[in-house]
Amino acid sequence: MGLFDKLRGEFIDIVEWIDDSNNTLVYRFERHQNEIKNGAKLTVREGQTAVFVNEGQIADVFTPGMYSLTTANLPVLSTLKGWKYGFNSPFKAEVYFVSTRQQTAQKWGTRNPITLSDARFGMLELRAFGTYSIRVKDAGVFLKEVVGTDGHFTSEEIAGQLKSMIVTRFTDAAGEAQLPVENYASNVNEISDFVQEVISPEFEQYGLELTKFLIENVSMPEEIKKEIFELSRLNAIDLNKLAQMKAAKAMEKAAENPSGTAGAGMGMGMGFAMANQMGQAFGNQQQAAQPQQAPASASPPTPPPVPPALTFFVVLNGQQAGPFDMNTLKQMAQQNQINREVLVWREGMANWTAASQVTELNSVFGSVPPPIPGQ
Repeated sequence: MGLFDKLRGEFIDIVEWIDDSNNTLVYRFERHQNEIKNGAKLTVREGQTAVFVNEGQIADVFTPGMYSLTTANLPVLSTLKGWKYGFNSPFKAEVYFVSTRQQTAQKWGTRNPITLSDARFGMLELRAFGTYSIRVKDAGVFLKEVVGTDGHFTSEEIAGQLKSMIVTRFTDAAGEAQLPVENYASNVNEISDFVQEVISPEFEQYGLELTKFLIENVSMPEEIKKEIFELSRLNAIDLNKLAQMKAAKAMEKAAENPSGTAGAGMGMGMGFAMANQMGQAFGNQQQAAQPQQAPASASPPTPPPVPPALTFFVVLNGQQAGPFDMNTLKQMAQQNQINREVLVWREGMANWTAASQVTELNSVFGSVPPPIPGQ
């Protein structure tokens, strides 16, 4: 430091920080021997907080505004320094300017895949990434817990710790969600809100506020994605169809294995068995779907099938139960498990309705004797 800089530091009367960066969180105001004149002007701009530190101990904190540094404006520092009747000479203190602006577009992502268990696909791996925004909420806590004596602290210096914390909590949230793997992408807003709520208290321990947390994408292995696309073309997704599809793929791979004549014969046999099994399955479905046609020869007409038994669902203890046929409902009425006010529903009804309003149930309660008077 030259003579001119030394003299300027000793007689400086303006303490301020003009931030020309986008990632600086803390800047220590530098001057010769940390001396500040009595009555010096402190300027704290919007988006800043000034913290005075005396011998490693946080003293006074200033929010945006302009201040004249006297004993009236430095009550904590005056006590630490023992200024009972004011002072006239320069005093020594470290001044840290802390940026309280939001640090946006901070990136996070799963460096390694997250292993999850899915009811249909078993164990699988997911990856996720997104962005988050933070700001310093408590400058004193942030200096004490994170910055220390660093004179120029940037958001990159704490990004690694925050990313690890985010990925840990995201992994836990994804496991607790227990969603079908294809539904993670459609629930990123809900998962984002949940992770932000869970992790915010941990950020506050560092004096930070997590103002926004976003999941941009959740990806899965390509083979799982292909299976989901194939399953989506089926009428309904269930475990039996999934098992059949996986068995068929395993047979195809075994048939493709070049292991000589025996392997070829085995592959052909497995292929024929698979074709036969699938043919029978599709044949049964077609028979069930198509109406039976009468043979060409003159034969007595076949009577129509017996209509299905009339059944109702019932609300018991606030839960849906059933369906129950008419005989079961009569027994339940006789045992006082249901009454005329119970809510019922069957196929064809628009809403749940009291049993007394359903004509078909008149016979159920007609055979039930009324309660004994006085009981």
